[in-house]
Amino acid sequence: MRTTLLAGLATFALAAPAFAGGMDEPITTPAPAPMPAPMPVASSDWSGFYAGGSLGYGDVTGSATLGDDVNGVTYGIHGGYLYDLGNYVVGGELEFEGGNITDDVAGLDVDSVARLKFRAGYDAGQWLPYVTIGAAQLTTSGAIDDNDTGAFYGIGADYQVSDRMRVGAEVLQHEFDDFAGSGIDVDATTLAARVSFQF
Repeated sequence: MRTTLLAGLATFALAAPAFAGGMDEPITTPAPAPMPAPMPVASSDWSGFYAGGSLGYGDVTGSATLGDDVNGVTYGIHGGYLYDLGNYVVGGELEFEGGNITDDVAGLDVDSVARLKFRAGYDAGQWLPYVTIGAAQLTTSGAIDDNDTGAFYGIGADYQVSDRMRVGAEVLQHEFDDFAGSGIDVDATTLAARVSFQF
């Protein structure tokens, strides 16, 4: 009996290593790393009232009697309201611009231009490229001491420096047919740098 018991223990001892390697150990699969949150797309709300000033350059040409070098510095103030529709921004603006532009040939001074604008642009985050169109009233003195209303159109772009401040640039083309009954068609191109504050 003792011999049988020793033989059984020896057999078990020899078989144990085989059993130890025969069972598959559980495979641990690491949890997937969490996906990083997507970066938010930069977007700004352009809605609200704004006001500011501008400094630029104007060039005036006419169908007759005006000289070839009628240009000079312009400066102005503006105020308006924009409404952000999501991808698009619309609004209106009132602008008054003075200038230092004299036509020595015709003896004519370009004193000021007032504009009523409609603006429509694309909300590109901190950038707002836009088109504008509207009515303009040109006031002159000297040989023609009068004012008349015409039309203008143009393009521009604003950049939001902060929640309250934006800077931009704008190019406008003006057309005044038969200015103040003078028989002269006056065209004017202006280029201005602008700064505005939203409130």
